[in-house]
Amino acid sequence: MTLNETDRVVPTIIDLADLPDASDLAIGPSSWWTVDQKRINGFADVTGDHQWIHVEPERAAGGPFGGTIAHGYLTLSLVPPLLNEILLITSRSSGVNYGMDRIRFINPVRVDSQVRLSGKIVRADRRETGVRVAVALQMEIRGQEKLAMVGDFVILALP
Repeated sequence: MTLNETDRVVPTIIDLADLPDASDLAIGPSSWWTVDQKRINGFADVTGDHQWIHVEPERAAGGPFGGTIAHGYLTLSLVPPLLNEILLITSRSSGVNYGMDRIRFINPVRVDSQVRLSGKIVRADRRETGVRVAVALQMEIRGQEKLAMVGDFVILALP
């Protein structure tokens, strides 16, 4: 993770009981995280996805992006730690990934790019087991107008 001195993360702090009234509540942005070749290679090792566009810098230099790019699922895997920076739900014991309704990888994340997350709580409703929270998130790439990823994520916050 790279956090610059001028980039101060201010998390949205909300109590579990108040979530159902939090529609359209903006969250973020998170700190900037650097996606370097070491992170890309580690992800390739864990997933077994060693496609040259990700792990062969010399070959990728002549490819469509001029260098290696992060796996789309690596970009997606950054959502939980970045979301934990920007949304703090108090009075809960834990939270679990309930699912995703829509994910789009709009722009490749080139090696050594920095990304950060922001979004909003779309809705939250009480369930027998806790509060189901739908969040619309977007991941931006520092210095680029086009986003890396957008998606609708669902979290179950447990009391």
